[in-house]
Amino acid sequence: MKPCVLVVDDEEANRLTLERILVREDLTVIHAPDGRAALAQIREHRPDLVLTDLMMPGLDGMGLLKAARELDGDLEVIMMTAYGTVETAVEAMKLGASDFITKPLRRSEIVRATHKSIERRRLIHENRSLRDQLKPASTLIGHDPAMVSLLEEARQVADSHATILITGESGTGKGVLARWLHRHSPRSTQDLVEINCSALPDNLLESELFGYEAGAFTDAKGRKQGRFDLADRGTLFLDEITELPIGVQSKLLRVLQDGTYERLGGTQTLKADARLIAATNRDPADAVASGMLREDLYYRLNVIQLRIPPLREHRQDIPLLARHFVDRFAVRHNRAVATLSEKAIAALEAFHWPGNVRQLENTIERAVVLCKSDAVDLTDLPPEVAKSSAAPDRLSFAVGTPLKAMERRMIEATIQKCNGDRQKTAVLLGTTVRTLYRREAEWRSEG
Repeated sequence: MKPCVLVVDDEEANRLTLERILVREDLTVIHAPDGRAALAQIREHRPDLVLTDLMMPGLDGMGLLKAARELDGDLEVIMMTAYGTVETAVEAMKLGASDFITKPLRRSEIVRATHKSIERRRLIHENRSLRDQLKPASTLIGHDPAMVSLLEEARQVADSHATILITGESGTGKGVLARWLHRHSPRSTQDLVEINCSALPDNLLESELFGYEAGAFTDAKGRKQGRFDLADRGTLFLDEITELPIGVQSKLLRVLQDGTYERLGGTQTLKADARLIAATNRDPADAVASGMLREDLYYRLNVIQLRIPPLREHRQDIPLLARHFVDRFAVRHNRAVATLSEKAIAALEAFHWPGNVRQLENTIERAVVLCKSDAVDLTDLPPEVAKSSAAPDRLSFAVGTPLKAMERRMIEATIQKCNGDRQKTAVLLGTTVRTLYRREAEWRSEG
């Protein structure tokens, strides 16, 4: 599509002159006689560039510049005026104008400034699109102590060759962390090969992992490489490791013990040179106790364990994550959404997020697509999220409520009221942060 330029001037003759110049440069041109009309055109047509006069009745060029940049932070704006001064030009540039042209206008200057601004906008959008494509589906960011501790530990172990077991509820970002570890490892120049152990039938998992030789079974017409072959000198990520059949677990244990395996139907012993990262949304100890996971395999996998906390345990990161997702999806879906209202943020912080970061991400994407203004508000959120309210200032308990249950409700409500800040919570409750984390660990173990 041709770049679109909005020409704003209260004199029609000036608008038509600029249109003739710009159309010859293979640009689409739209008009507006004043600042108010220009804002309506920006909302409807989303131009790439605004060429605006400074002195206009009603909303002048400076006012339009401020309002236009609020609608579209990347919008290029060139100011035109017959009353040019250094002070005015400096003020315009501080407000985000990309150029400042004095009248009488010269064709060469208009063409130069226009193409320069349009190219700058194109590069900004292209770079943002590339960054967006490189970002994973979910994101591990945050300044909550729990997340800071996790990321510090991840940085410390990423450049090793040690096997890593990632634990955490569904939607917390285990796959994201696995990909991050690979990118920051000595094997980053080689492939990261992923397999979800719960997504394949049991009879296919062994051949997918280790490959097979021709004739290994009825439909085996030729040799097939397994995931260990494909991950040679790279990283193999086994998601939902507790869903791996017990028989296949024994073969995986052999790989971890001596680094060798055979393809199905083969006799040649192959050497495995892949770093293994495994993940599960179950408690590994419970999986061992229930017979889903071999105990010896668990010990081999659990060289380093990284636990990703559920979103409810680092609520103070919700605004940060939400704004991050707003930025991403505004670009992806071509929406002029720049932020979230205070009420929307409060509702997001109060919601319990059973689906964790993945659910928050999907919620924000929906809100950005449905949003009719430049800020996501309560009405853009799903009903179950919008009706969430902050933690109450008072709690009541029925006579006979066990002290342990009362303590848990009080701690959880205070953490929520403090937006996940456990240091502040500890001060309010007259205890220590270590005690809070110990209590939370006890509740998780109790289910």
